[in-house]
Amino acid sequence: MSDLFWLSDAQMARLEPFFPKSHGKPRVDDRRVLSGIIFINRNGLRWRDAPAAYGPHKTLYNRWKRWSDKGIFARMMVGLAAEHGEEKTVMIDAT
Repeated sequence: MSDLFWLSDAQMARLEPFFPKSHGKPRVDDRRVLSGIIFINRNGLRWRDAPAAYGPHKTLYNRWKRWSDKGIFARMMVGLAAEHGEEKTVMIDAT
């Protein structure tokens, strides 16, 4: 059994409305890349330690960096939180 994390079809369906439009060349598989980014963040790994199943570590980092700079991940979090109707701030401290 694999210990890798993979987003389900239902999870991808909830996230897809927040994805930016693809211009020109199609993006690398969103499920694979986002699952890899989540796996890296959950386990506190360096990008270069990403399992090969998620593709090249540089691809994971580049997607994370571009989407972070554009605020896409922040919009995902706000959008997903808004679906639950909660209007309070939740702070996460990793120290």
